[in-house]
Amino acid sequence: MSDDHVYLTLAEGHEDDARWAYGTGFEDPLHGVDTTVPEGVDAAGLAADCVALADDALVSAQRLAEWTTRAPELEEEVALANIGLDLLGQARLLYTRAGQADGTGRDEDAYAYFRDAGEFRTVRLAELPNGDFAFTIVRLLVLSSWRLAHFERLAAHPDPVLSAIAAKGVKELAYHRQYAAEWAVRLGDGTEESHRRTRRALEQVAPYFGELFTAYDVRDEVVAVLRQVTEAAGLPMPVYRPRPGSGRDGEHTEHLAPLLAELQSVARAHPEATW
Repeated sequence: MSDDHVYLTLAEGHEDDARWAYGTGFEDPLHGVDTTVPEGVDAAGLAADCVALADDALVSAQRLAEWTTRAPELEEEVALANIGLDLLGQARLLYTRAGQADGTGRDEDAYAYFRDAGEFRTVRLAELPNGDFAFTIVRLLVLSSWRLAHFERLAAHPDPVLSAIAAKGVKELAYHRQYAAEWAVRLGDGTEESHRRTRRALEQVAPYFGELFTAYDVRDEVVAVLRQVTEAAGLPMPVYRPRPGSGRDGEHTEHLAPLLAELQSVARAHPEATW
């Protein structure tokens, strides 16, 4: 199966989505949306869900930013940076909604810069170091497929703010998934070395599948995408060996704390600074 065929198949249902990142859009997805938490919606649960999804996006964006000046080609450097900006935009909206829902009024900076690692609820796959380009691509494929499937469901959430955030995110994540799928096929069906590295990357991410599928019931959708991409790339499906623990419960890898230390250093050194 060619990578063009993979693109056309995965793009079904997203035909109106441009093949580029959406982070530079000027349309406010929350314009005119009532920010009052609807009756019957658990405000505390809503806030917790928003924080967890925002934490995933923030940490993923930081990892992608580390490819700046290091990507194999300038075009890929720009693409990864734009994907990171999309995720950062999602994090900002979700953190803001969390502060509204939990009644604290905390803003995005309070969540992003002034919480310690133990307070984050990031899935552990997002925390891992980038490794090589193949690992970054495979991780992006898994996380974007997982997040897209969940956001498609959240677009019908009874909270109108979360629903609007998810609806915007679906367009962005469809591109993220497609970008990663095309590269995974290219690497898997490329040279002997690129095939070896991509296969190794699949084996490295497989232990973290359990945490993803426990967090949200989207296993079938994610497995279907991975099977399609691996078949096109001539790669075996990774063996599912769940690793105990979950970042959703505050059980993180040793990699999260140093990542946050770098991310938060300026804000903590100058907490009252303004532009």
